[in-house]
Amino acid sequence: MTEFLHDLWTFLKVRKKLWLLPIIIILALLGGIVVATQQSSLATFIYTLF
Repeated sequence: MTEFLHDLWTFLKVRKKLWLLPIIIILALLGGIVVATQQSSLATFIYTLF
């Protein structure tokens, strides 16, 4: 996992694509929310937010 993150950071830095970093972070957070709400009681609290 750390090798992937290092490669991603190097790619973004070399190609000057640092503007993609916030998009990647937001997509990762949304993916984490989806995974967390699949099989937990956390889903009821997430539904009240939206």
